[in-house]
Amino acid sequence: MDANSRLRIVVLGYVVRGPLAGPTWHHLQHVLGLKDLGHDVWYLEDSTDEPFCYDPQRQVVDTDASYGLAFTQRVFGRAGVGDRWAYHDAHTGTWYGPAAQRMPEVCRTADVMINVSGINPLRPWLERIPCRVLVDTDPVFTQVDHLQDPERMRFARAHTAFFSFGESIGHSGCTVPDDGLPWQPTRQPLVLRCWQPAPPRPDGAFSTVMLWDSYDRRHWGGRTFGMKAEEMEHVLAMPQRCAGARFEVALGSPTAPHDRLRALGWRVLDPIALTSDPWVYQDYLRASKAEFSVAKHGYVSTASGWFSERSVSYMACGRPVVVQDTGFSRHLPVGDGLLAFRDPDEAVAAVAEVDARYAHHCDAARALVEAHFDARRVLARLLDRALGAQPPAESPGAEP
Repeated sequence: MDANSRLRIVVLGYVVRGPLAGPTWHHLQHVLGLKDLGHDVWYLEDSTDEPFCYDPQRQVVDTDASYGLAFTQRVFGRAGVGDRWAYHDAHTGTWYGPAAQRMPEVCRTADVMINVSGINPLRPWLERIPCRVLVDTDPVFTQVDHLQDPERMRFARAHTAFFSFGESIGHSGCTVPDDGLPWQPTRQPLVLRCWQPAPPRPDGAFSTVMLWDSYDRRHWGGRTFGMKAEEMEHVLAMPQRCAGARFEVALGSPTAPHDRLRALGWRVLDPIALTSDPWVYQDYLRASKAEFSVAKHGYVSTASGWFSERSVSYMACGRPVVVQDTGFSRHLPVGDGLLAFRDPDEAVAAVAEVDARYAHHCDAARALVEAHFDARRVLARLLDRALGAQPPAESPGAEP
């Protein structure tokens, strides 16, 4: 078995439980990208044993997956994989989706399982798949969870290959805590045929879609690893410092300082309307001039090398991105289409550069995605490395 064979692959993700555009594109592009490589690809999602289904209409998180099931059927159908997914509801022991009856047999005969973001449990029907890939999309927080929670570590070690969006893990200067697992670098696969660039929008805003606080901060080795809230504090004055530029943010989290942001010149949007449909979300990115965004404090403070799948989407639409450097500048070319900043002065200068050569940066953004995030290359490399991976080393010791 090798990456050049036609493989049966099961992708685990978070669409039924998280029916929002950003997470949906994130997981769907793994399915579509592997399909485009010629593999026999199936999508499987598990409810987990906790109430984990988000319903944006009811604004609740519970065990009712009805909204997410209808959302997934509609989206996967439009994407051309409407018959290739199933959902296991552990609360009732019921399988849903068009592949519900086939999925146990698919898993029994699968060559590879790819657990994107590691948010699906490994049920008995998955445990015997020979190549079980864990993709960490949340570096620092993933590793600290492994170090602090023996159950999370046991879960992780049930995989056979380990990849992280933290591309600097193992490099000098990166301080992501070592959890003892043999992480290899990967990044968001972008299915180019799904993202057509749009004409430049010089009259648009510098925008982003974000959560203020995604979850609790982590603490390890005397350090605290925080959220975007900490980093946004450094750039709140951007509308006042960048004359003529408009800034807006589709901002989740009820604790976010919406009124304070508006007072400082930001336009604040409701993210639900923009993220309830993957193609409406695309239209929003295309209508923007560029992206402006910070990263989670944990990504920045550890120089993890993480890069946002959302920023990749902006660039695929032909939109430059001005984003906080997490150390990704050692792995990706910066300065054209992708402009990195480390402090507010660099952020102001990057916005001015986008304004000065806007059409150039639009073209460069799309070219960068084609060169570095094309799903055919990203996923072929992941499969090649996963199939040749060695078992993980022994677990590290106790918390310092």
